[in-house]
Amino acid sequence: MNQKKPKELEQLRKLAWKMRIDSLKMIYNASSGHIGGSFSAAELLTALYFYRARLKPENPDWEMRDRIYVSKGHCAPILYAILAERGYFDREELGSFRKLGSRLQGHPVRGKLPGIEMSSGPLGLGASVSVGTALGFKLQRIDSLVFCLLGDGEIQEGIVWEAAMSAFKYRLDNLVFILDYNGFQLSGSISDTMPLEPVCEKWKSFGWQVTQIDGNDMKAVVEAFDSIERPDYSSPAKEREDCQPTIIIARTRKGYGVSFMENDSRWHGKVPSKEEYERALDELNDRIKGEDDGQTTQNNIR
Repeated sequence: MNQKKPKELEQLRKLAWKMRIDSLKMIYNASSGHIGGSFSAAELLTALYFYRARLKPENPDWEMRDRIYVSKGHCAPILYAILAERGYFDREELGSFRKLGSRLQGHPVRGKLPGIEMSSGPLGLGASVSVGTALGFKLQRIDSLVFCLLGDGEIQEGIVWEAAMSAFKYRLDNLVFILDYNGFQLSGSISDTMPLEPVCEKWKSFGWQVTQIDGNDMKAVVEAFDSIERPDYSSPAKEREDCQPTIIIARTRKGYGVSFMENDSRWHGKVPSKEEYERALDELNDRIKGEDDGQTTQNNIR
């Protein structure tokens, strides 16, 4: 189990802010893309790729790697920024986002870009792909973990709950769903569109182990990832009936980090004007400076 020191946590926090800046620049330059859901997932994906998951960017098809499926594929900007920073491809390519012929399409496409494990766009698909992969690993007694990032609007899809039932049936203790629960989707708030509550109780009733955190609090995120044990198939105890899949319900804020974007469904796929872009960039740079100065606020990462 990993244990992050305060200095290392600070580095992860700053990195998440920098990934937001890269995402903002990509979306503004392309005049297209999804800011709100990219910003809400920044801590979750940064910690996953730079801290928890077993990966080899220099060998992206390494058989023993953990699998990361980004089912909410519209958050492609933050994913691309992280993959480039992690070394899967050159950062200069970020400038081609959503351009004709680019490998960085509006939704990730497997086979076009190193590090993309599945093509995503149809909501809910990642849940089923993750269950199938995790079952395959368990049958082959491979200790790789399978992580799947889901959006809150996404789990209104029936395919997600079919996957949830299957994961419990096969006792997939190597499977981790991460729910980016920012409270908003394209058409408005989750509570108005199709309420999810009581979301924790629902997942527990499906036989899942549930952890609930502040998903924009890097310390809480890494602690949640620390609690995930890698399966040990050398031990007969791992065949026990109480093995469960895990879901981390991460309460996040849509558009987190930019005051006028937070908790506003209009920023699901809106592109900022020049003035909005400059204001957002200033706010994000101030966040990084705040990390350098050791400053925190009630609404900032603790």
